Amino acid sequence: MHSLVLKVDVDTLRGTQEGVPNLVRLFLEEKVQATFLFSLGPDHTGRAIKRIFRPGFMKKISRTSVIEYYGIRTLLYGTLLPGPNIGQRCRNVLQMVQYNGFGTGIHTYDHILWQDYVQKRNYSWTKKQMQKAIHAYENIFGQPAKTFGAAGWQMNEDAFRLEETLNFDYCSDSRGYSPFLPIINGQTLHCPQLPTTLPTLDELLGSGGITTDNIADHLLNLTAQHPLQGHVYTLHAELEGMKLLPVMKKLIRGWKSQGYHLCSLQDLFSSLDISSLPQCPILTSEISGRSGTLCVQALPTS
Repeated sequence: MHSLVLKVDVDTLRGTQEGVPNLVRLFLEEKVQATFLFSLGPDHTGRAIKRIFRPGFMKKISRTSVIEYYGIRTLLYGTLLPGPNIGQRCRNVLQMVQYNGFGTGIHTYDHILWQDYVQKRNYSWTKKQMQKAIHAYENIFGQPAKTFGAAGWQMNEDAFRLEETLNFDYCSDSRGYSPFLPIINGQTLHCPQLPTTLPTLDELLGSGGITTDNIADHLLNLTAQHPLQGHVYTLHAELEGMKLLPVMKKLIRGWKSQGYHLCSLQDLFSSLDISSLPQCPILTSEISGRSGTLCVQALPTS
């Protein structure tokens, strides 16, 4: 049976408090697995307003109702309202996810800080941010995190190397087409990347006639053919876990009908022969529907 990983990025306090429990209930009802990657520090979502000057950002905002999906209060965190600490406020929610048997890992410490600045920051800054997240995770779960999935698919070379030295088993920081070993500045690292292979809902909505009514059918058309090593689908607690929960339910049932085994990142990792994975450089590139650049899997070197 072909695998399709459900990777849940949790960006905000509201997404953690409301979206995560909704998704846990849905996944339990449908008897599917998933991995939840948590933002563990302050919610500074309001500071994303600085992205107004980024190419493509206003076009994305015009396609999707940010206020409708995130709420006014969330959009004020870090500006007019202090940013609440998600890990501290939502400790019980995070532990509930693990108690119900789902995979957990690190998305980031401060989502906005990482996503907007990591590409231009040095080793010391990067390590400090990663260690903050690691310590917060260990404080909540009582054990080390085994996976990391970068906010906004934003990384730098030091971050990829640190994932190896900080003992992550596997990570999901890139967009691509299949699991691989990343080549960073000519060096092959041994912490596998399990890249997101499908577009996200916020990238699709409002483009090419895609609406909330037909977006599930559009994605199901993309997965009609089974790739050899399956898919990784990144969903968001703030979207599929809230207003777009009916879309998520339709996707789950559609993927089951297509013969997919809906699983966690750990499940996919456990099925791999690491020694036979392709070795691929990582490019910084644009993708359709998302503003700015992000980490993208290149073709293998041999």
